[in-house]
Amino acid sequence: MRTLYTDIASLVRTGEAFGHLEVVENAAMVVEGSKVAWLGKVANAPAADEVVSLAGKTVIPGFVDSHSHLMFGGERSEEFAHRMAGQPYASGGIRTTVKATREASDQELRDNAKRLVQEFYASGITHFEIKSGYGLDVETEARSLQIASEFTEDVTYLGAHVVPEGVERSEYLELVTGEMLNACKPHAKWVDVFCDRGAFGVDEAREILKAGIAAGLQPRMHANQLENLGAIALAVELDCASVDHCTHLSAEDIAVLSGSNTVATLVPGAEFSTRSPYPDARRLVAAGVTVALATDCNPGSSFTTSMPFCIAVAVREMGLTPDQALWAATRGGAKALRNQKGTLEVGATADFAVLDAPNHIHLAYRPGVQLVEKTFVAGKQVFERNK
Repeated sequence: MRTLYTDIASLVRTGEAFGHLEVVENAAMVVEGSKVAWLGKVANAPAADEVVSLAGKTVIPGFVDSHSHLMFGGERSEEFAHRMAGQPYASGGIRTTVKATREASDQELRDNAKRLVQEFYASGITHFEIKSGYGLDVETEARSLQIASEFTEDVTYLGAHVVPEGVERSEYLELVTGEMLNACKPHAKWVDVFCDRGAFGVDEAREILKAGIAAGLQPRMHANQLENLGAIALAVELDCASVDHCTHLSAEDIAVLSGSNTVATLVPGAEFSTRSPYPDARRLVAAGVTVALATDCNPGSSFTTSMPFCIAVAVREMGLTPDQALWAATRGGAKALRNQKGTLEVGATADFAVLDAPNHIHLAYRPGVQLVEKTFVAGKQVFERNK
């Protein structure tokens, strides 16, 4: 079945170079099965089995969210209210969610994740990563990852989120690199660690990540959200696919990242929700660092599923241009997961979103507006905005 999507005001293609977009105006695109079969000017469109007019809308590659925490129970709205009243964010809040997650049934965790995935689709996200990290015991971490694998192939073991209450630090390090890792590795692709104040130090993070690598998992890191402990050098040393947050970076950190394959993943929702300083993305871009944008969807410090919101904040507060922000949310996210998604090319998987706007700049120009009209994953529609 070949479907021709025609009357596209602008179709956005992402290049390999950071921030590079090619915009085809008065465009059309043919999808055959799950793949893009053709794209170009509408005047040159080939015949197809079905023709769908997009009536002057914009087509963009589906967003790739490389950092999310969808496996959790409960919510933390009171904590948010207290924080907005002047109480600073601290990683101890994670423990509130740990209790609720341990008490949640598999079906409750599954239903919550399904609801959030539908919100992802509504925001134009077509591929996403999911972490564990709210179980912090062998049983809950393993079942969280098993459920997460029902929704995505990019599942991340984050047993090293924080040390849970009532457990000695040395005992937990032994658990997270031993029994818990062994129980979780069949369900995961990635291993992650929160290397920051109140979580794990650099030496501990090295031990945890090396254990995960030895078990066949690929490394990534949370780092430099609350404080600069020197984690960036470790991320590059271990060839982590990404190092996420990057709120506090030195010139040396940026220089190390610029010569590496490690993506700096920025999560504007976390700074927004915690009233923390925003990282200066322009410094990273100027140094040649590959930057990704992600939602960091979690119940404590960034409870958003909206990539357009993250794009708008990144443009307004982090110094990215609209083109750079869109690239970071598509190809950047794909590079942070080391896959080939986040692009529209002949032969690529037909993951795309239709915007009710004349161009992609409206994502930042009209913050808070539901511009995503339809979302497609592998050629199949997974979301349509109510008229």
